Amino acid sequence: MAKHSQPAGMVFLFDVDNTLLDNDRVIADLRTFVRRELGRKQELKYWSIFEQLRSELGYADYLGALQRYRQERPREPNVLVLSQFMIDYPFANRLFPGSLDALEHANHLGRVAILSDGDVVFQPRKVLRSGLGEAVRGRVLIYVHKEEQLADVAARFPARHYVLIDDKLRILSAVKKRWRTQVTTVFVRQGHYALEPGIEKRYPAPDRILERIGDFVQFAARSLG
Repeated sequence: MAKHSQPAGMVFLFDVDNTLLDNDRVIADLRTFVRRELGRKQELKYWSIFEQLRSELGYADYLGALQRYRQERPREPNVLVLSQFMIDYPFANRLFPGSLDALEHANHLGRVAILSDGDVVFQPRKVLRSGLGEAVRGRVLIYVHKEEQLADVAARFPARHYVLIDDKLRILSAVKKRWRTQVTTVFVRQGHYALEPGIEKRYPAPDRILERIGDFVQFAARSLG
């Protein structure tokens, strides 16, 4: 992606999983499919490998876990069915109501980009098939730990002010600590991370709170920085 030389007034950085897209439902569908195709015992084995790999890499790698599972069971035919399910999953059906409206509204207020974490295959595929990539004109950044790559984000999208929209208070807090008054943090209270009991007591309060991403269209530019 080419870096922009001229700073924008405002840049809106939207997370994907459980912010624009109901990733909890995606994973629930995946768990059901894995159980059906592999059986309960092998399902547990797959998720054990998945958790081990996530611990090693620092992010979720569903296809990588499947590849490792295959290495241990090279004669398991249903592995190919599982990979096809993941690649062809209809992510557009799992967008939260109002997600695309939120992106369209932000496009009227400034420059908009996706800022996500994840692997180099499944996460970009999710952004593509959901239609989110098209909605942000192809401006998509995916890192292993995005809160550690803010210098690169700022170099690619220089701006007077940033608005970060995310369901994880940990991420919002880390970015606020770094960018301070240059960023407005918007906490979207969706998904299991956002609804974890006591989570809001563990981090500083975000600048704005939304109960659902569709409510973002109520914001005016002056209220965000």
